Amino acid sequence: MSVEPTGHTAEPDPQPGQQLSFAAQELRLISALVFLMALGLFLALPFVLSIGSVVFLPLVSAVILTIILSPLADKLASWGVPNFPASLLALLAFLGVLALALTVVLQPAVSLFDDVPAMVAQVQKHFAELRVTFSWVTDLNQQLGGFDEGKEVREVVLATPSFLEQLAFATPTVLLEVLLTFMMAFFMIEARIRLRRRLLLDRQQVGASLKAARAMREVQDRVAAYILTVGLINTGVGVVVTLGAWVMGLDAPMMWGGLAALLNFVPYVGPLAMVGLLSLFGIGSADHLLVGLIPAAAYLGLHTIEANIVTPAVLGARFTMNPVLILLALTYFGWIWGVAGALLSVPILLTLTALIDHLGRPNFIGFLFGEPLFAANVLDLQNDD
Repeated sequence: MSVEPTGHTAEPDPQPGQQLSFAAQELRLISALVFLMALGLFLALPFVLSIGSVVFLPLVSAVILTIILSPLADKLASWGVPNFPASLLALLAFLGVLALALTVVLQPAVSLFDDVPAMVAQVQKHFAELRVTFSWVTDLNQQLGGFDEGKEVREVVLATPSFLEQLAFATPTVLLEVLLTFMMAFFMIEARIRLRRRLLLDRQQVGASLKAARAMREVQDRVAAYILTVGLINTGVGVVVTLGAWVMGLDAPMMWGGLAALLNFVPYVGPLAMVGLLSLFGIGSADHLLVGLIPAAAYLGLHTIEANIVTPAVLGARFTMNPVLILLALTYFGWIWGVAGALLSVPILLTLTALIDHLGRPNFIGFLFGEPLFAANVLDLQNDD
């Protein structure tokens, strides 16, 4: 404490420890605001994206397609193809593969549609036999629950639109979203070179330009390599399922192989749906219940080997993600956009993970217990000795 010439006592200078405490408190307050804003955005975003799905779903799909197809366009450009034709050829190649996959699946499915009533009757017959076998359970349940046969039961029938009416209402919206998706994807792929130059050259600092370049390259490489690798694995799964369906005598074996390959792009949920479909069609076409479950059991064994041995060995640790995060992304984006959101959930999760790795991974759980929100703080709070 010092005395000023006027005779007043001057305020003591803040000690280095107090400066550190004030800076830490200020940083924690800012981090708390960031945490609350991120939580509010996470809770409010589904409603915004769901209401504006006609705009946001094509935009997000186009961004993912741009990330996936940009390496192919760059490869064609390196061979001397101009940028505009290279972008168009990359998009047309994707459309050709998609059309081939849908043709392999949908065309046999239409021919099998006439056999669905007979399969449903066969399934009902098997379950009726199963119900007779375990009728003693129903009798025991009625005795324990005091079942009253004389009690009148009222049946309520809700009038809902038929399948054809729902399809007629949904078709224009779906066609509009698909058209917007591919148009935006083409223009984004065509403008990728200008976008890279703008992100790299408009930065005032060299470090920011390098960080932006690395982030872009990491996102593109990670998502494109993941989709390509998983696509090859799923193609192999489809070939094995096709051969297995042919050996077991199932109708349209190529349809089952294509369906297995497509559904395998949706983790966990897709294989479960495939098991359910094989169970229903197997039971509907077999004379005995256990025989009808053989195709589903064989596919379940194949998926177990693929998911636990083949895919981890091929993808490696670089693409290993927490299963909880995958299920959360499936639930989150599937709730917002349905089947399209479920298909886009893993590429979106990969993109966000790659960006967070460059921008800094937040420590939300540790922040609740007093730790910094980011492992490397933006402010340097250490004393320089």
